[in-house]
Amino acid sequence: MESQKKHPRTFSFEFFPPKTPEGMLRLRSTWKQLAQLKPRFFSCTFGAGGSTRDRTLETVLEIRSAGHTAAPHISCVGSTRADVAATIDLYRTNGIRHIVALRGDLPSGAASAGELRYANELVAFIREKTGDHFHIEVACYPEVHPQSRSSREDLQNFKRKIDAGADSAITQYFYNIDSYFRFVDDCEALSIDLPVVPGIMPIGNFLQLARFSDNCGAEIPRWLRLKMQSFGDDLASIRSLGLDVVTELCDRLLSAGAPGLHFYTMNQAGLTSTIWQRLGI
Repeated sequence: MESQKKHPRTFSFEFFPPKTPEGMLRLRSTWKQLAQLKPRFFSCTFGAGGSTRDRTLETVLEIRSAGHTAAPHISCVGSTRADVAATIDLYRTNGIRHIVALRGDLPSGAASAGELRYANELVAFIREKTGDHFHIEVACYPEVHPQSRSSREDLQNFKRKIDAGADSAITQYFYNIDSYFRFVDDCEALSIDLPVVPGIMPIGNFLQLARFSDNCGAEIPRWLRLKMQSFGDDLASIRSLGLDVVTELCDRLLSAGAPGLHFYTMNQAGLTSTIWQRLGI
């Protein structure tokens, strides 16, 4: 963890672009509440094949208009180089200097992964087109990307993103803290010492979380899964245990020297705010 202790702590909150005017109103209330915590930045996700590009940008620009830093995501799967170049140019024209660059998931029914197949190719393309204009965040997977054949292959894929020009990384969420510590140790062995900020998923809807986790490869410890399942529809008990578990996870990460926390808010402020207050950040 020594490589991580030297980096300034960065706290950030992630949203997804709403599909309806009502959803935008709810998100506006959420980001205004979370803005009071003074995060380093907010981020907003990007739909498969650029399907939410305009709504992603709209969300980011609204947050920026209130004086906060916001970083749009960009993905390359299912897109052409021209598509990606147009999005990059759109972001740059609007004065954006911070982006989250991801491969993304292939849109349902799509036949081709696109001209840029991997995140390292996306990062290299952005650097080719814009030089050092953007601070580029990338993703990493302490518990191994579900499509990687081994942890070694996954780590090499991460290093390719760094070598292509990434500035910092945000992890997939996890609940097994040792997976993060071991991942950082493995990064240090490859001389990777940029900030690797833990991604944090508060637990509110356990059934939804279980589906997400099964799809993305994030392990829910057996004891936690069984305990949550035992609560059935008792949402208050699920929320209470989730707050305890995630707060302890965050506290241990920060105490060990993690360079901040990135909260996957699911467009809700309550759980994230409570964890933040418990941590005394």
